[in-house]
Order: sequence, then C-alpha cells, then structure tokens
Amino acid sequence: METAWMAWTWQTGLFFILLASVLTVMTLLAIFKPETERVGCLRIPTTRGDRLFISLLCAAFIHIVWIYLMGNNPITTLPIGEEGFEVTSVWIATLISLGLAGVIFRWV
Repeated sequence: METAWMAWTWQTGLFFILLASVLTVMTLLAIFKPETERVGCLRIPTTRGDRLFISLLCAAFIHIVWIYLMGNNPITTLPIGEEGFEVTSVWIATLISLGLAGVIFRWV
C-alpha cells in the first residue's frame, strides 16, 4: 500500500494519537463509570459519547470556517529548533473549539 500522497507530519500523528487517547478514555469511562443519559439545553437525551461527537463536529466546522475566513497566517515564531516554530492563527480556532467542547460537555 502506497501512502506517499498522505501528509504525515508530526502534527498529523499527534492528532491521531490524541484522538485515539480520547476514545480510549471514553471507553474506559463507559466501562468503569457507566453513564446515564441526561437532558441539557438541546432538550434531547445525550450521553458522554454523544457530547463528544457533537464537540468534534463543531471543532471541524469551526476550523473549516476559520481557515476559509481568516486563513492560516502566522502570528509569531517561537525560537524552538533551528528554524523556529511558527504559531498560526489556527491555534485560536483550536482554543475556541476546546472552550466550546467544555461548554458542550457541561450544558448539552
């Protein structure tokens, strides 16, 4: 199988490692602390898995809209390594997504 067309960078690998970690934690929580459905502000019964799915969808949409409207412009460069580490405006979308995930897990 040829995977040369894929953009396997350390950021891509980190994304999939974190996603697998979140799914593992959610599975362990479901095993050791069974969940009950609750009704939040959407007025539909949701479980932890439902809220995770909603927050991942929202994060994807936030990032797509952010890149469309704002682009992927560098904000600053941190002096890490030989070339430095470029901090782009997408990190702001990531922080917004994390904040929204906290809101979703708390009130949805």
